[in-house]
Amino acid sequence: MIELSRQTYDHIVTHARDGGAVEVCGVLAGARGTDGEPSTATAAYAAENVAETPKTRYAMAPEEQLELIEGAEAAGLDVVGFYHSHPTGPAHPSETDAARATWPGHSYVICALDGAPFVGSWRWRGADGFEQETVAVRDKRKA
Repeated sequence: MIELSRQTYDHIVTHARDGGAVEVCGVLAGARGTDGEPSTATAAYAAENVAETPKTRYAMAPEEQLELIEGAEAAGLDVVGFYHSHPTGPAHPSETDAARATWPGHSYVICALDGAPFVGSWRWRGADGFEQETVAVRDKRKA
């Protein structure tokens, strides 16, 4: 399971919509759950999509990805995973997404825009591939 703060969820959907026909991408940070515990993403860091075919692929420049990760860690956050959009679907990881996934135990969040925005998440299990996980959006409310 991954819990997204309302601000993080809104960032992902807005970034995806603003990208139009081009896939967008970024890093998610917060508290990473291990051993079946949920991860909590409280921050999203947008990255430039440098893929050769950005309408159907995404890629982050290694230097920018490292900079975003270091920024999250400097803020006291763990890297929870990554997000990207599928402007025309599907609402699940593509074969390319699976071939390029490299962070076992981390979440890969996809915002599909082939209708109303759909935000889904899959935990990368390495050789076992992706495992779909529940996405919960948490509004921070004062008691």
